Amino acid sequence: MPSTSVIRLLSKALQQAGGGAPRRLYCTKGFFKSPHRAATTSSATSPKFDGTNDITTTPIPEITNAYPDLLTHRSIHQFSLEQPDEFWGRLARSRLEWQEEFRTVTDHDFKNSHFRWFPDGKLNVSVNCVDRHARRHPDRVALVWEKDEPGQQEYVTYKQLHDDVCRVANVLRDSGVKKGDRVALYLPVSPLAVASMLACTRIGAVHSVVFAGFSAEALASRIKDAGAETVITADQAVRGGKVIELKKVVDAAVAKCPSIKRVFVGMRTGAKVNMGPKDISLDQAASGASTQCSPSVQGAEDLLFLLYTSGSTGSPKGVVHSTAGYLLYAAVTHKHAFDYRDGDVFGCMADIGWITGHSYVVYGPLANGATTVLFESTPTYPNPGRYWDTVSRLGITHFYCAPTALRLLLRYEDEWVQRYDRSSLRVLGSVGEPLNHEAWHWFNDLVGEKRCDLVDTWWQTETGGIMLSPRPSSPGAPILPGMPMRPMFGMRPVLCGTDGKEIQGNGVDGALCVGSVWPGIARTVYGDHKRYVDTYMAPYPGYYFSGDGAHRDKDGHYHITGRMDDVINVTGHRLGTAEVEDAITEHEEVAEVAVVGYPHEVKGEGVFAFMVLKEGTHSTNEEITVDLRKLVRSQIAGYAVPEVFLVCSGLPKTRSGKIMRRILRKIASGKPEELGDISTLADPSVVEAIVNAHAALPKK
Repeated sequence: MPSTSVIRLLSKALQQAGGGAPRRLYCTKGFFKSPHRAATTSSATSPKFDGTNDITTTPIPEITNAYPDLLTHRSIHQFSLEQPDEFWGRLARSRLEWQEEFRTVTDHDFKNSHFRWFPDGKLNVSVNCVDRHARRHPDRVALVWEKDEPGQQEYVTYKQLHDDVCRVANVLRDSGVKKGDRVALYLPVSPLAVASMLACTRIGAVHSVVFAGFSAEALASRIKDAGAETVITADQAVRGGKVIELKKVVDAAVAKCPSIKRVFVGMRTGAKVNMGPKDISLDQAASGASTQCSPSVQGAEDLLFLLYTSGSTGSPKGVVHSTAGYLLYAAVTHKHAFDYRDGDVFGCMADIGWITGHSYVVYGPLANGATTVLFESTPTYPNPGRYWDTVSRLGITHFYCAPTALRLLLRYEDEWVQRYDRSSLRVLGSVGEPLNHEAWHWFNDLVGEKRCDLVDTWWQTETGGIMLSPRPSSPGAPILPGMPMRPMFGMRPVLCGTDGKEIQGNGVDGALCVGSVWPGIARTVYGDHKRYVDTYMAPYPGYYFSGDGAHRDKDGHYHITGRMDDVINVTGHRLGTAEVEDAITEHEEVAEVAVVGYPHEVKGEGVFAFMVLKEGTHSTNEEITVDLRKLVRSQIAGYAVPEVFLVCSGLPKTRSGKIMRRILRKIASGKPEELGDISTLADPSVVEAIVNAHAALPKK
């Protein structure tokens, strides 16, 4: 395979499509290695395991060598809780490269919910994720890009990634992007996306990656909230054999955002797109850029990125993560939850638009010098064997995906799994929502052949990294189906009751909270610290409130029971019900709507809309439903479209006017017998009418 650069390889699609010779973006020698597995390993750096591996599943010598009396995993975890400054300070000095080393580990203001880690230290994230590995192992593969069409994977070494990051960083800096500026990224899963994220970190800009499936309206709302002046996008995306018009979406969004000064357009397919006065060809701009770019000196608490997540109030909130604490936590959890070792090929299937993509496609693996897979396609393209074909071709050792994908794939014949060699797999993982028992056993028994650790992880955008997971643990500790089980280092999970107090003992249920502060905790909601406090700190004073409920079993293991607020988890994506309701009520014939989640066989949770139409409506229910599906898709995204629209004569409300969503959830779930007392409703007869309407729905 001839040597080339990332964007030159991206632009090969243009040639293949008959579009003529591609414009060269990067003029470096040798961007990708030949596609053979040996390129991803380095025997010279393979770890030598010593006695410390008998203590915990992945060695943590910085702690066990300094404190030889810590002889069990439990004692190490307890040490991380009792002496967090010593625990995290030692890991930060060992596992990160500092421009100016810190003297203070923590400086928290609990009263005002301000959390600071390593506040007097300085470092640059791109140096930690790229430069230091490029110096030591320049030819080690950093990225394996599994493009939409199988068999077209491409490889990027750490040296090549370094050059790529520097070129994009120089383009941004020369165009006027400054330290602290917010940059919106709307890109396909690709080396360009990773280079753009890291280029922002190199010059101290704050990136806000927006999932490239969101509508123009959703993208615009995030650009406005962040106050971004710069967008980086591509001409198109390709996913599941379909072309997605990214540039057109960006054009529509930018038309609503007067703050935008510049839009950089990379080339994925080479399609001709409209280029306006604010648009800049990233290929042309970077073609002559230097492969050297001095890294900005960043404070440990400087903003690293914003990531917008749905809330229960309707407006998405920009979760803020800072530099050092987030990076350390992503690196440590990547290494210890998955037992990462040099030479492994880490395959996280997440999109870079979500926190999983940030922490376990980009920052965690690259901080550890790993080879990480960028998966551009879908689980069923071109057939249901795509994941396992990818595992076989790339020699993937770790496979991390969402339960939604597993529930989709287990519907197909086992032969789609069995036809591919999966002997390279060592660790399986799931993320995004609870993994039901049927999917767990299919994943463990069939895909992993009962020989891989299966880490069912629980964490959130706001936590920055994994909080509960079967690993790390004592070596050989059992892994139970359908639960994340054990706390990560530095985490003290707590169950709280309705009185706000901690529930003691085992065999109990409650609100899942955290009674400790960890480096990866989000620092605030961008521009609205009160919302941050009200959402996470105020509900249970003295604790971080996750919004989830949990059960602690007789052995002290944790099982997630679901959301406790009005946020739905659809295919691993958190969706605020108010956001969907706002979109639906824009329809001129809808008077009122209440959206709830209900159990869905494939998606985990589905979206159910109960709506009241205005008097004198002329359209049929079917016509209105068609309109609403289009409306929600255009306002938010396809996954937000309700599976069911049920027209009702009224909604169940208290005498104060509050909609009783608890009742609607039971009806949507097909459990009218569990409605409980409805005598406090303003009009209890409404409930019977809704139950009858639900019963009349066509059976699927």
